[in-house]
Amino acid sequence: MGSGSRNMAPSAEGASLRRLPSVDRIAQAAAAYVEMPPALLVSAARAEIATARDGIARGSAAPSLDTLAEAAALRAALLVRDAPRRVINATGVIIHTNLGRAPLSDRALAAVHDAAAGYAALEMDLESGRRGGRGAAVTASLREITGAPAAIVLNNNAGATFLALEALAAGGEVLVSRGEAIEIGGGFRVPDILAASGAVLRDVGTTNRTRIEDYAGAISDRTAAILHVHRSNFAQIGFTESPDLAALAHLAHEHAVPLIGDLGSGTLLDPTPFGLVNEPRVQDALAAGCDVVTFSGDKLLGGPQAGIAAGNAACVERIARRPLARALRCDALTLAALQATLAHYLLGEAETSVPVWQMIAARPDALRARARRLARGVGDAGVEASESAVGGGSLPGQVLPSFAVRIAGGGQSLAARLRRADPPVIARVRDDDVWLDVRTVLPRDERPLRRALLDLPR
Repeated sequence: MGSGSRNMAPSAEGASLRRLPSVDRIAQAAAAYVEMPPALLVSAARAEIATARDGIARGSAAPSLDTLAEAAALRAALLVRDAPRRVINATGVIIHTNLGRAPLSDRALAAVHDAAAGYAALEMDLESGRRGGRGAAVTASLREITGAPAAIVLNNNAGATFLALEALAAGGEVLVSRGEAIEIGGGFRVPDILAASGAVLRDVGTTNRTRIEDYAGAISDRTAAILHVHRSNFAQIGFTESPDLAALAHLAHEHAVPLIGDLGSGTLLDPTPFGLVNEPRVQDALAAGCDVVTFSGDKLLGGPQAGIAAGNAACVERIARRPLARALRCDALTLAALQATLAHYLLGEAETSVPVWQMIAARPDALRARARRLARGVGDAGVEASESAVGGGSLPGQVLPSFAVRIAGGGQSLAARLRRADPPVIARVRDDDVWLDVRTVLPRDERPLRRALLDLPR
């Protein structure tokens, strides 16, 4: 057999397979590395034997007993390790989808802990002692903040949008601008969600220009709703046009069809005072005449993953009665975190207490001072001007001036070493240098980040 062959000679392969130790021997040896139930070590040993057999078939040598035992011990340990692990976000991306999007405030963390520590009044009215509505406190807060007569909380915004379409437009046509029939993220495509809901997409206008007359000309007796999708994760520039929500609402109501607004990131605060472009607030979309507005509980709201549909009572009640509303509802922990987050808005302290808005509002001079503290005494580290992105499908193309600790050289290998810290540090690599943008480093993470940097080889 030629030297370029993928497999070793059959006799050599057979000899390597026979040299593999038994599952029991590997499991017994693995017990010296980690204290685990024997059954778990046996299962891990079987998996390592299977991996070794695949390697031998591809021409690799048989691993030793120690190698297999150590690998089995690690495999077993990983099975029982808490996951997903808490990490330090030093990427500069505030709402980082791969890192769980919005971090929770101290108040929200305490609320989750309290709700998880025992039983919680999830569906009980403590005043009467009778069964109550799930999430009643959250919906009351949403009504107060947004001005919506009613609201319902589901497990994500895709679910909220789907249920709104299924409840209000199934079997009919839904008018959508061609420039809004988009894929938002994670395979969530507006045409697909329309089809799944039982509604029929009727696109109007062109990709870059859609006028109110395009909607008016497309309305027929088959029209069940008008859907407006806010482009929260990409921007159109150049020769563009789209009608404002008030004009669209007037047209919809003139023809007795509901206007559904999918705002995606769903901010409750105006981002312009922080140097960002205007983003439509939920309150503004409802005031403009949307019958239902759907938006995320994380992202710019800054709470846990959730999807919210807020609007007029008749529409929200139809959504709540759909059979899938039960399948998409939230648990007690999500509702606890969301209610605590909404409390910051009710108290007028979101900018100073909700981590997403704390990061957006952070001043460059304060960020420079933090970066200098972190870099002090770290070899080959300096402080550089940087740019942070909001991220998470929010405010596309918008950046904020920031500062970062820049460690010269090391590139991907140094970034990998930081990911092995406890807690792991997620940085970005640029031109073989490691950058740690401090805008996204939570204050409670500064000490462990400093420790991880000082532990780096000099």
